[in-house]
Amino acid sequence: MKKRPDIKELKKKAIAIRKDILTMLERAGSGHTGGSLSEVEILVALYYYKLKFDAKNPEWERRDRFVLSKGHGCPALYAVLADVGFFPKKELMTLRQLGSRLQGHPQLGLPGLEISSGSLGQGLSIANGMALGLRLNNNGCRVYCLIGDGETNEGQIWEGAMTASHYNLDNICVIMDRNHFQIDGLCCDVKEMAQLKSRWEAFGWHSIEVDGHDVERLMEALDEAEKIKRRPAIIIADTVKGKGISFIEHNNKFHGVAPKKEELKQALRELDKQLKKL
Repeated sequence: MKKRPDIKELKKKAIAIRKDILTMLERAGSGHTGGSLSEVEILVALYYYKLKFDAKNPEWERRDRFVLSKGHGCPALYAVLADVGFFPKKELMTLRQLGSRLQGHPQLGLPGLEISSGSLGQGLSIANGMALGLRLNNNGCRVYCLIGDGETNEGQIWEGAMTASHYNLDNICVIMDRNHFQIDGLCCDVKEMAQLKSRWEAFGWHSIEVDGHDVERLMEALDEAEKIKRRPAIIIADTVKGKGISFIEHNNKFHGVAPKKEELKQALRELDKQLKKL
């Protein structure tokens, strides 16, 4: 288990990651803003605390695997991967450009990525395959899969949930970014998915509910999930879509829309104020 990082430093890191997300999206002129901002603390807890990896050796056999099933949230993942050293940070400004390794959904070829993703519902099945393979190879590493709550409308998610519990995959941990929105609006209006904790438990999973913007609690949940034996674990992280920016929070207009230049300036000012309060 890694040493617990300083919580204040992780909060600073989350603000810096949000700045990178917004700046690269504004430069690209397109992309998914809301869902990228909502998952920041989840990725911070994973990459600066829990995951085993070697940025200088992305194919290191003893690395933990991370699957971003909600592939449209890749700007946040790109910002983190660059910050921990998988590729130069200046490359972030090539997001969605022709020939860039940083496409609108994750595409293999970029160091740090395990899969190409974005067709919603499929990430858990892929993560299950990785977890089974690691177990067959007697490799004690773990698989982490980030899904969206809207994504749980997909039947394949529940097929994957049954598969993981059937095979007692205790080397897999799903984290759900439960930001309560999907492209067509509020999740509860599109297809109600209430009582998620008990639903996953009914499928044989150990289920944990947390504030998805509380990095300390996320780290505790990741530790708890790692201790579970003979069944998979899910962390249901309650988040705010567009977290951190007043005019983007809960505003589904920004599901697939990038901030304009003046909006970016305002957003960066807000983040600077948050940094000063730490």
